[in-house]
Amino acid sequence: MDGSQPLEEAQKELFPIFSGIDAQVKQNLKRLLDAYRNHRVGVHHFCGVTGYGHDDLGRQTLDEVFAEVMGTEAAAVRVQFVSGTHAITSALFGVLRPGDEMLAVTGAPYDTLEEAIGLRGKGQGSLIEWGVKYRQLDLTAAGEVDWNALGQAVSENTRLVAIQRSCGYSWRPSLAIADIEKIVRLVKQQNPHTVCFVDNCYGEFVEDREPPAVGADLIAGSLIKNPGGTIVTAGGYVAGRADLVEAATCRLTAPGIGSTGGATFDQNRLLFQGLFLAPQMVGEAIKGTHLTAYAFDRLGYRVNPAPTAPRRDVIQAVELRSPEKLIALCRAIQQYSPVGSYLDPVPAAMPGYESQLVMAGGTFIDGSTSEFSADGPLREPYIAFCQGGTHWTHVAIALEAAIAAVGPG
Repeated sequence: MDGSQPLEEAQKELFPIFSGIDAQVKQNLKRLLDAYRNHRVGVHHFCGVTGYGHDDLGRQTLDEVFAEVMGTEAAAVRVQFVSGTHAITSALFGVLRPGDEMLAVTGAPYDTLEEAIGLRGKGQGSLIEWGVKYRQLDLTAAGEVDWNALGQAVSENTRLVAIQRSCGYSWRPSLAIADIEKIVRLVKQQNPHTVCFVDNCYGEFVEDREPPAVGADLIAGSLIKNPGGTIVTAGGYVAGRADLVEAATCRLTAPGIGSTGGATFDQNRLLFQGLFLAPQMVGEAIKGTHLTAYAFDRLGYRVNPAPTAPRRDVIQAVELRSPEKLIALCRAIQQYSPVGSYLDPVPAAMPGYESQLVMAGGTFIDGSTSEFSADGPLREPYIAFCQGGTHWTHVAIALEAAIAAVGPG
């Protein structure tokens, strides 16, 4: 099947939406430029220190810039976080103590957090093994937050409410900032001392503000996704109330060291530059999600979100209904990746995931998914989760091959 026809139609229909995305990119970039100017970022901030990493002016200034951009008291941007899961886990272990309750209000957590919480696996020092109680509110049949249940779910012992902004590997709407605002309001009405924590992965710069602007106490995410602008080589971040950020960094390093340690290995320039590029890169990825949704919707596949629906993260899900089609789509996208185009994605086990995954990830930073990527667990109904895209035109080229590979639904 020729994949160019549905894409040509999509480009014409989506032009007004693309223009709106460009306007939001400009707004988010202005927010960044204001922060860089307010903190007088200069070339001297690109230098790093060695050893313990004490008195790293660049790292300290980047933390301040990041905090301003995210609308928080403090932030810790660290290459020592090996992933978004690591940053999130550090935040959870930093805040929670034995006997506390963690309440997940957006259904089951992302696969890689199951072992950190203790829902899967034993003997690794999970939260549950350390005496933290876990409870979750399942989503409604429509995949939305159960607002009625949430209105009476928080107890005196609920130390932390976990909010997953992105859909992850589930077929549900990702959360808008307005949804997070409603969650925070309901939680604080029941217990003002409960910490509202947001897994912010894949959501940064998708809207014109971040969760702390609507009351979230703490957020965390990966630097090799949205905030790294496709060029940051490793790391993650936590941002929020100063005491909570410090508690999270004490789990990353050690109590008493916290945020004061951690050499940046001459990565400061890339960290500053990647953050500067992030709004534009996110904007291109969002255009790619609209294009992907439009094309596969016209071919008869279920897509989430819908082609013209507002975006809440940079992930586009396509229900392919067969393992063969899921593998075929990933292979087609891999063939049009800038890195490793000659590789053939095959299903395999991956640390932290319960199911085998098939993954097309021809990215310059291993595992970043910032260039156009697709992956999915080998389980029914065989959903491809497409993400990233530094240029929407690259997404269009790769989609032509993907459409030809999978055919109509």
